[in-house]
Amino acid sequence: MEYEILLMLDPELAEERQEEIVVRTRELVERADGRWVRHDLWGRRRLAYEIDHKNEGTYHLLQLDADPATLDELSRILRITDGVMRHMATRRLSSPHTAAPAEPEPQQQSVPSPAYAEANTSSQEE
Repeated sequence: MEYEILLMLDPELAEERQEEIVVRTRELVERADGRWVRHDLWGRRRLAYEIDHKNEGTYHLLQLDADPATLDELSRILRITDGVMRHMATRRLSSPHTAAPAEPEPQQQSVPSPAYAEANTSSQEE
């Protein structure tokens, strides 16, 4: 089966430790006769809510082909691995590449013009 795993790692982890988690995941997939398809680093992203008093996470998208038992074992290991804040495994779509979501642009607050400004331009005393 074709799967994607989105890993959210602690942003304070060293790059070497992050790479070690990804390499360990790859080794587990390959040892179970699975196929490693791709690894995309999505980078640091702001979280919608705090997790463990952290406002950001480092995202990695892993794409692999493996049997369901391998995925279960992988999920079990990721759940107990220090530095993995969250992970989510899903079946991969037929599209060959999933792109990282774009960073949201900051919304500028604009103040609306008062509605009475044009209505009150002439004086009754003229």
